Amino acid sequence: MPHLLALIALPVLLAAAASAGQDRALWPEVPKAIGTPHPEGNEYWRRHHPDLLRHDRDLTLRMGDRTVRASLRQCLVCHAVTGPDARPVAAGDPGGFCAVCHEYAAVSIDCFTCHKATPDARGLRVIEKARAMGNTPETATMIADYLEALQKGTAFAPQPEATE
Repeated sequence: MPHLLALIALPVLLAAAASAGQDRALWPEVPKAIGTPHPEGNEYWRRHHPDLLRHDRDLTLRMGDRTVRASLRQCLVCHAVTGPDARPVAAGDPGGFCAVCHEYAAVSIDCFTCHKATPDARGLRVIEKARAMGNTPETATMIADYLEALQKGTAFAPQPEATE
């Protein structure tokens, strides 16, 4: 009888030990963003970004409201992934920020049939400067200023480095 219990318990214990280390392996490795986290939290945006982007698309295209909250241009600034050539990888390309989860979930990305999948020149300057500065309060302020300029449709240029 003790041998039978051991025989039954062994596979159960081995399966439990193996699955304990695989919890993280079941999910895609999401590239780290620059800037400050979303105020609502990353989990909120992971779950609701399709609805938020669709809602703001409808406001922009059908109602002409350009003061939207969830803009793809804004997403690309913080979530640009740099390739081996130090240039941003298109968001929908393999290894791009959007593609990592969308491939895992087997969901096609149609946003970039109309929208640019990499940051524009201004966004690239912001990204390069933010990465050089590191994750500091100044970085968060610079990104916030850039995003505000995007919403208002005004010009923006990152401030030059202070000289000593």
